[in-house]
This record gives sequence, C-alpha cells and structure tokens, in this order.
Amino acid sequence: MPEIGEVARIVYYLKKHAVGRTIDQVEAQEDAIVYGKVDCSASQLKKDIVGKKIVDAKQQGKYFWLELDSLPHPLMHFGMSGWMKFSNDDTAYYKPQKDKGISDEEWPPKYWKFVLQLSGEPECEVAFVDPRRLGRIRLIYVDAHVMRNSPPLKQNGPDPVIDKDVLTIDWLAKKMQSKRVPIKALLLDQANISGVGNWVADEILYQAKLHPEQYCNTFSDEQVKTLHDSLVNVCTTAVDTLAESSKFPETWLMKHRWGKGKEGGDRLPNGERIIHLKVGGRTSAVVPSVQKKTGAVAGDIKEKDDAKLDTKPKKRQKRQRAQADESGGEEAEEERVPRGRPKKAPVKKEVGSDEADGAELDDGDVEDSTEEQKPVSKRGKSNRKTEPVVKDEEDGTNPAPKGTKKSKKITSVKKEKTGSNGNADGEKRRSGRLSAK
Repeated sequence: MPEIGEVARIVYYLKKHAVGRTIDQVEAQEDAIVYGKVDCSASQLKKDIVGKKIVDAKQQGKYFWLELDSLPHPLMHFGMSGWMKFSNDDTAYYKPQKDKGISDEEWPPKYWKFVLQLSGEPECEVAFVDPRRLGRIRLIYVDAHVMRNSPPLKQNGPDPVIDKDVLTIDWLAKKMQSKRVPIKALLLDQANISGVGNWVADEILYQAKLHPEQYCNTFSDEQVKTLHDSLVNVCTTAVDTLAESSKFPETWLMKHRWGKGKEGGDRLPNGERIIHLKVGGRTSAVVPSVQKKTGAVAGDIKEKDDAKLDTKPKKRQKRQRAQADESGGEEAEEERVPRGRPKKAPVKKEVGSDEADGAELDDGDVEDSTEEQKPVSKRGKSNRKTEPVVKDEEDGTNPAPKGTKKSKKITSVKKEKTGSNGNADGEKRRSGRLSAK
C-alpha cells in the first residue's frame, strides 16, 4: 500500500513534470466508488480543472493534491493499490506491477481513472490508476493556504516529516496516555498520525525495540522518546529516498520482512527470527528477540480489566493464538478455532420433552457454541419447563421403555385414540402432556 514515502515519490514526479504547466485536456472515466464515495464525479473533475495551471504539488501523510491557480484543487488518496503514471517517465519504485497485468508500455495504462494532458515540452500525460478501486479523487473548494485546515485533511493527525514542530515528544506522550490500544494500532490510525502504514509502523517499532501488541499507555518516558525518534527517523528516511528500498539501511527490517512462508525467509541476516502476528487488523512482522514486552499486552489482561477490548470470545482466541505464535514460534494447534461453526452434538430428549414434536438436527445443522441460547419465538415451542412423564393409573399405560426408538417428528396435531396395551380408550401422549379425556 502506498504510504508516506511512496506518496512523496509521486509528489516528486508531479513537481518535476507537471508543476508550472497548464492542463490542456482531461479524460476521466466515471466511477461511483473512486469519485462517488467522496461526492465527486469524473465529469465534474473534467469541467473544473481543464484549462487551469498547476502551481504546486503537496502532501500530508497519505494524501496529496495539486494546487491550481484557482479553485477547486484536486485531492487524491491511493488507497491500497492506486498509483500515478507519467507517459514520459517511469514512477515505479518496484516492478511487480507487470506481473499483475499493468504494463508500462501501454497508454493510457490499464485501470486509469483520469488522464491529464499537459501543455509544453516535452509532451507529458499524467494518469491516475487504481486496479482495486480503493483510492479516492475529490475536489476541494477552498483556498490553497487553508487546504490543511479543511476536511478531510484537518481530521488527520500531524505528518511526521512536515509537522515536526507539532509532533513532539510531549505531544506523542500525551496522545499515548490518552488511549488504551496496542501501539501498532495507534500508529496506523491516521486520525493520530498521518502517513504511517503497515510496513512503516513495523519498522518504527522494530527500530524502537517495542512490541506491537503492548498497550500504548504502558510505556516509560524513555521508551516514548525512543519511539518518537524512530517515528521521525523512519518516515524522514522513507520520504528522502522516495521509498526506494535499495537506499534503505541494511539494518532495516523492511528489507527482510517479505519472506513469510519461504524457506529461510523468516530470519534476519544475523539469524534472529521474524514472526508474523495480527495486530490492529494487519499482519505485523516482529523480531521477538529484539521487541520485548515490558508492559501490558493485548491478550494478557484479565477480562474484568479489559472488558471493552475483550467482549467477544472469538477475538480473545485470536489474540491467544498470536501470543502462542510469539512465545513458541508455532501456533498451538489445540487453540486453533476451526472455520465455520461446529456441529451441534446430538441431544437426547426425554419422552416428556417439549421439543419432542420437532425434528432432530440433520447432519448439516450447526450451532454456535459462543452465543447464548435464544428464547423460542412465540410461533415456536413453549419456554415452560418440561413436565415429567407420569404413569396413567386409570388405563394402565406405561411410558415407552428405554431404548425404544421414537419418531423424529410428529406431523399430525391430533391423533386418534388407540387401544394402547389393549385399552381401546388409551390416550397417546404428545409433547410430554397427557390428553385429558
């Protein structure tokens, strides 16, 4: 996913090829998700920016925008798979896009959402592409100098590179103390800090030697300072190198974290093991020998002390599996929760059970053992306590002997009187009740 460094790369190319030029022509494809989710449209974009001069290109975290010579200004977000391509330059920071069917040779490129034709020489066209349609393109109708004070930018936290005067050690300490979430989740939340994505967060925590699952309000002052320095350093390096991984320090986890599932791919060059946990809904690369737990960690807190974070058994079991993965290196098989619901065990019903008039569970019927049993609806069976079967003293009928197979389902509400045990006036028992004559 494009994060702070990758977005800085695109801003660099926009400054290099687009700033100072006029948008001569715009081609845009309607997309109810990429445009519509933010109350914009392709036709509106085309109408409002054609003929405008691009004055500057700017960034805040994962957002970037073109500053035009008049309102409005197009603001963009890449989402998971968005990118920007130039007809006269290669902006790729790695090459696996060709394996996904995106060729650098074709133009306009596959999955394009808009293409800008710019004035001047050399000829240049700029295309926004998004295979998964998780990116967003919108128009902001405010002056350029107040863009960051307007939604959605003002709803995001400070940028670790351009807002160093805001994102201080004291600011970070107060932010961490005001919440009780795993530190990885705090870093990923754009409302707290802009631009930090999955690999950047893992790198920050690895460099700071902090465990991603540890609650953010349990760190010492010294650890907060270390985290702050790591946050600023990693983000600044990613931006300065334009996310070119070959320029990252060899000591970075990022250069070795991608070998999950590959032989020998779960180790650092020095032999330290890399494991993968689910934290904040994202897969996290962790080096247990370096990132030690020094405080309360998600999954280690008692239920009564952590009720808000631990209200569902399934979520608790997932955290337990993550803990087993870290401590033992392998997931404990007995703690795995099978996918789907377990089959309901056969229920032995007494003759007098109120449920005797319903069919037994078929092989495909299942029951969720984690949910409380719900009361039977008014249209269903009674919730009253079942009545025991008693012997009919008058007609001498006896309850069915043990081991006698009963019918799975009684289809008729009324049954004719039968001469049970030779008694022509004997009553057939239904649903644990005796029919009074």
